[in-house]
Amino acid sequence: QVQLVESGGGLVQPGGSLRLSCAASGSTLNYRAIGWFRQVPGKEREGVSCIAKNDDGTYYADSVKGRFTISRDNAKNTVYLQMNSLKPEDTAVYYCAAAPPWTVQATCAPRNFPSWGQGTQVTVSS
Repeated sequence: QVQLVESGGGLVQPGGSLRLSCAASGSTLNYRAIGWFRQVPGKEREGVSCIAKNDDGTYYADSVKGRFTISRDNAKNTVYLQMNSLKPEDTAVYYCAAAPPWTVQATCAPRNFPSWGQGTQVTVSS
């Protein structure tokens, strides 16, 4: 069973940057697809960015392409989401999630990621 803990959220002005971290324990993330998702009150959780197992590929939502970058540090068992040029509409609770290690391919949708962290709040406001 993998446990995930997000960190790095906070309050930032429009145009600013944040780096979110997703640290894992109990299992290695190396052979799992990992996703970053976000949710605002009253809306469904949406996929922001996902990285395939073995780093075979990445996905970005159209709304964050060119601004966000997902990466993995296997030595630290941590996945990151670098967020640049932040906009007020990026305000949300951000969650990381892990797919089971036996998953070959997983679309970046919450239903494919059964293990979740507790979330970290990102607020973009002047």
